[in-house]
Amino acid sequence: MPFVLLLLLVPIVVIALTPLLLIQRYRAGKARRQARPWAATVNLAVMTFSAMCFLVSAAFTTIWIPGSFAGAALGLLTGLVLGVLGLLITRWESDARALHYTPNSWLVLLVTLIVSARVLYGVFRTFAAAQAGLSGHALATAFGVPESLAAGAIVIGYYLAYNAGLRWRIRRWQRRALRVM
Repeated sequence: MPFVLLLLLVPIVVIALTPLLLIQRYRAGKARRQARPWAATVNLAVMTFSAMCFLVSAAFTTIWIPGSFAGAALGLLTGLVLGVLGLLITRWESDARALHYTPNSWLVLLVTLIVSARVLYGVFRTFAAAQAGLSGHALATAFGVPESLAAGAIVIGYYLAYNAGLRWRIRRWQRRALRVM
């Protein structure tokens, strides 16, 4: 019986901690970091794999929910544009030993709010659809799946472009001519 009670409490605790998790995500996202080549390479590889799997999944989802792939592709393109914009407004600091960068806090906040807004909208749509009895709509389309895929794709596209640009910037910094001080 205590195990069942624990299972019931886990979702409540996660929901209660979500605002704290979002604040921590924002704080970590705008922190100054050292640009490490291996980390940028791993992040780029993982985000590329993630984007490919995401688009393939969205294409399969289109079989049952029209517009899913279009929403995911549009979201990915939007995220790529945001990622390039993020690279352009990132603050870069370099010295003889290391390259540091600080992502723009407003853009980090925007990406965090996109995800938060989509989660809140999903909760709202769930209650609205349940209250209306779905009124003949298909259950999957009532929850806004294409819009959810688009919101997720924005995040994937942002980090894909940002990590690709970060890797490029690190390589450029590594090839610089070392200056005598």
